[in-house]
Amino acid sequence: MALDEQWSTHNYHPLPVVIAEAEGASVTDVAGKSYLDFLAGYSALNFGHRNPELIAAATEQLGRVTLTSRAFHHDQLGLFCRELAELTGTEMVLPMNSGAEAVESAVKVARKWAYQVKGVPAGTAEIVVAASNFHGRTTTIVSFSDDETARADYGPFTPGFVQVPYGDAEALKAAITPRTAAVLMEPIQGEAGVIVPPEGFFAAVRRLCDENNVLMIADEIQSGLARTGTVLALEHEGVRADLYTLGKALGGGIVPVSAVVGSRDVLGVLKPGEHGSTFGGNPLACAVGRAVVRMLQTGEYQKRSAELGAHLHERLAKLVGDGVSEVRGRGLWAGVDIAPGGPTGRAASEALAGLGVLCKETHDRTLRVAPPLVITEAELDRGVDAIAQVVRG
Repeated sequence: MALDEQWSTHNYHPLPVVIAEAEGASVTDVAGKSYLDFLAGYSALNFGHRNPELIAAATEQLGRVTLTSRAFHHDQLGLFCRELAELTGTEMVLPMNSGAEAVESAVKVARKWAYQVKGVPAGTAEIVVAASNFHGRTTTIVSFSDDETARADYGPFTPGFVQVPYGDAEALKAAITPRTAAVLMEPIQGEAGVIVPPEGFFAAVRRLCDENNVLMIADEIQSGLARTGTVLALEHEGVRADLYTLGKALGGGIVPVSAVVGSRDVLGVLKPGEHGSTFGGNPLACAVGRAVVRMLQTGEYQKRSAELGAHLHERLAKLVGDGVSEVRGRGLWAGVDIAPGGPTGRAASEALAGLGVLCKETHDRTLRVAPPLVITEAELDRGVDAIAQVVRG
């Protein structure tokens, strides 16, 4: 921690825990103390730490080839793209690295589509986004954030974005103009506190997009790949997007892997030389991503998330009125609002660490619970018991 303090830029405020080893849903610090992971790398570790199937896939590929750049073909890319498209019910895949890169790529594709297909006048395309969104931290992405901590002193900002309240279909309708290229939203807002949209909202988004020849883009970087009990969280809303951004769990907690997946008519606007990434779609990333897809094809992790998620929410709901003011979420994902008079989110996170449970606050008084999908019911109970102890004071 002293070395981090001296040599690492202070752009994070981690809990005072130094992790040295991990397996499944548990981590161990340098002193040998074991902790239950109740955060899972913000969904990057959906399949647990060092999942044997994923480690085997990575190890096998490490012995063959790790990087070619996209200057050449390699034997994993086409298979990865086909298998991921089939899993998500889409037609084309644009592989990238980080989640922010996937969102940036989707923004570029939507604008290019607007100019080339919809006929929006050059340089005037707009994308409608939701208040309290979180899509990454690049200059363009923070341009359409309303989180002043993420925005302060980073301007001038990128134009071309219009913000509406999350879940407000009438406000969205009013914001759409002939210049609107796309609507970009999270099916569940993670950083905002695991905010679930009102019933029917995304059906209204889909209808408005169809009526106005506008693309619908779903950011599934945290919510996707079994976190909510389905491959894509938007499935709960009974609608399909034109583009999805994926990341985090797609890399299996081993390497950064992200992608934009969607319609051939939309992603097909990109031509050689117009967009790219040296590491995007590299052999190691594709091999790990293929293993992730294989694991999701069985349905096991979606089922675990749905069943264990029901247990998690049943347990957490009993805390409302007893140290907790509200609980939201789907599957193995929950936002737990600490009641007024209780500890701050930071104090609660520190107290939980003392009890051997690693969780993290968002927005001062909300604990974000997102354990690996390999967690057991007994481990869930242990984590919830610790939360109950902490929020009651």
